[in-house]
Amino acid sequence: MNSAATFQRILVTGASGFLGHHVVPALRAAFPHAEICAVRRADYDLLDPAQVERMLRDTRPEAVVHLAAKVGGILANRNYPADFLYENLVINTQTFHACFRAGVRKFLTFMGGCSYPATAVSPIGEDQMWNGYPQPESAPYSTAKKMVLVQSESYRRQYGFNSVVLIPGNVYGEYDNFNAEYAHVIPALMRRFVEAREQGAREVVGFGSGRPRRDFVYAGDVAALVPWFLEHYDSSTPVNISSGTAVAISELAELLRGLTGFAGRITWDHSQPDGQMEKIFDVTALRRLGLRCPTPLEEGLRRTVAWFVRARQEGTVRL
Repeated sequence: MNSAATFQRILVTGASGFLGHHVVPALRAAFPHAEICAVRRADYDLLDPAQVERMLRDTRPEAVVHLAAKVGGILANRNYPADFLYENLVINTQTFHACFRAGVRKFLTFMGGCSYPATAVSPIGEDQMWNGYPQPESAPYSTAKKMVLVQSESYRRQYGFNSVVLIPGNVYGEYDNFNAEYAHVIPALMRRFVEAREQGAREVVGFGSGRPRRDFVYAGDVAALVPWFLEHYDSSTPVNISSGTAVAISELAELLRGLTGFAGRITWDHSQPDGQMEKIFDVTALRRLGLRCPTPLEEGLRRTVAWFVRARQEGTVRL
């Protein structure tokens, strides 16, 4: 891909977050002559409209990759629904509108796969987005994120503003959040197994039944596709970015047990929520574009475990 001259200044919000750690290097590799302006919440609070405008004046981007969001696992979503709704609505709406007003040429952002209806039939195609209400446990977050799709379509129709919304599957990888309350299933289980091994525990408890099936995608694969969509995709029709493969949470737990070296047993706490029982993404549209997410789950997990063990020793992981 010859993208050197496409954009000279690209702004990445949420650059210090999980996905930002993967996207920023991918952009620097794909756009070697561009200035990548990587900003984080410590630089600009995107809940404040004045700071959003100041960020755009300071960086003067031609393209924006908007990753800033309030994110968390099922426990955090259950405990702080109003925070997840409000912060994501405000951050997305203000940032999107300010980018339009500032004359940004291309705006790219992500919404959650959890925004699909709870009744969506797997494999879930992009055409199922408006067929029902999302899973209740994460609906405040996922509905807020869903509004950016409406905003993208509306601003394109009225103003011709070029924005793209991508829908990743269940993303995992290095730099994830391993906090017990905010972690998603892979970092949560990975941390429990590593700590149980170190403590000589005989058992690790997983939330729910272990029966739900999910479609996991390695963060490096998602990030590697961002430059292509910046340069080549000019539509508000969303695209699923995932592996398109299914694995039960119980199978995932067995994989992690082996990769972390935990020798004890796995039990399941059925009093905890399972969430949606089946959520596999249809990646037909992605493959029609000639794209895919190739990293096998076991390989991606191996890389993530190695990073997590090292980051804990260095004190650089979010716990």
